Amino acid sequence: MRLTTKGRFAVTAMIDLALRCADGPVTLAGIAERQKISLSYLEQLFGKLRRFALVSSVRGPGGGYALAKAMEAITVADIIAAVDEPLDATSCGGKENCHDEHRCMTHDLWTNLNRRMYEYLHSVTLASLVEQQRRKVAASTVAVLHDGRPGAACSKAAAAV
Repeated sequence: MRLTTKGRFAVTAMIDLALRCADGPVTLAGIAERQKISLSYLEQLFGKLRRFALVSSVRGPGGGYALAKAMEAITVADIIAAVDEPLDATSCGGKENCHDEHRCMTHDLWTNLNRRMYEYLHSVTLASLVEQQRRKVAASTVAVLHDGRPGAACSKAAAAV
């Protein structure tokens, strides 16, 4: 059981999109450059995200992608399901035939783990991930502006404006 790059990249790209979509459609080329993800791979992922109605595309000059739903209404589980990312800890894929065509002794353990993973991923919204990212950026900006000397943050902040 592991989350592949398909799921990881889809979640990362959706966070990038959500952080920037207030300014209008976001290009996949921009996401590819910022996140170091292949453009052709992003095109495949966004085709799936669009079919799942998580994003919408805007054609023409100034086009790109936008969220099709509110960030609060999109969960990590939605994103992972949209890109066909299976998260299954069982070795049988839930078919109960993992041990000589019979159910193994640990089937219930792995099935319960699957259920908990999905519960957790359904509880994490895109909005919460965006807010978390914004807090990290704000904290790192404050750390860069403040070098430990009294008044340094104010003078650097004033110089930056």
